[in-house]
Formats: sequence, C-alpha cells, structure tokens
Amino acid sequence: MNVPTPSVLYVASIRLAAAFAAVSLSREFIRRTLTAWELAEQIDGAQLIGSELVTNAVKMSGPAGSHVIGVQLRAAGGSLYVEVWDRDGGTPVIPEQSADAEGGRGLFLVEALSARWDVFCPAAPGKVVWAELPLGQKAEPVYDAEWALAEAAFGQRVLDGVRPVPLGLG
Repeated sequence: MNVPTPSVLYVASIRLAAAFAAVSLSREFIRRTLTAWELAEQIDGAQLIGSELVTNAVKMSGPAGSHVIGVQLRAAGGSLYVEVWDRDGGTPVIPEQSADAEGGRGLFLVEALSARWDVFCPAAPGKVVWAELPLGQKAEPVYDAEWALAEAAFGQRVLDGVRPVPLGLG
C-alpha cells in the first residue's frame, strides 16, 4: 500500500488593529517569519503583496483601529501563501488601469507578482484574500534548538492546563 508522504507545512499568523500602522507591522512580520523559515529570497515579493492586501483590508474595515485584520503566511510543498483576512464580505476586483490614476494598483501588483490570487469566503463573516508565490523548491524543515525548547514548553503548558488540580493544596 502506498502511504502518502506528508508535505512540510509552516504556518504563522498575526492579528493587527485595522489601522494604517498595520501595513508596516505586517511587512516586519513577513520579513522575520520568512527569515526564520530560511525563505529570505521570497521576502521582497511577499512584503509587497502583503502590503497591498493589508492596505486594502484596512480600507475595507471601517474607522481606523476599530476592527482587527489577520495576516497569515503558509509555506507548503513548493508554494508560499500570503493571506489577509478582514471582516468585510465584499469581493475585491482589479479596477481599470489608467496612466493618471493616483491609486488602485494594489491588486494589479498582486496579480503581477503572484502565480495566482483569489478570495476565500469562509462560513464566518469576512473574507480571506490570498496570493500564491512559487518557492522553486519544497519547503524543508529548519531545526532550531531554541524553538524546539519553546515547543516543548508550550506543549507542557497545554498538558499542565488540562490536568486536574489536586484539592487541598496551598
């Protein structure tokens, strides 16, 4: 029997106030995450795509800082996905481009830089706009001794949280 080999999957996400400061914070999140995943060659494209998607999400979220947006990076197999969630259910479209337009080029850039992009509408309110960047190679796990210690500590925290507390102590 052929058993499929699981592909390596990296996932990291951050939630930010829907304010224009989220754009620079998301760029830093993308840079640090991709550096840790040893995918530094993807930083420029992913930051530009992320900046455009986050800018659109902030614009669609209403008054500055009154809502939250989510930014997620996923590396699976041979692709890197930049995903941005906002609470607005509207579907973004690429507007007609004109030489004298002062804006409206964000999704045009996303389309030009990515292998593909689309919108996912979950059962929960809002939407996820995502873009796929080819990695050129499959993502390989990176062993980091410090991160392994952190994972062990997080795992222990979960286990300690589900164990019953003995009565009569203290």
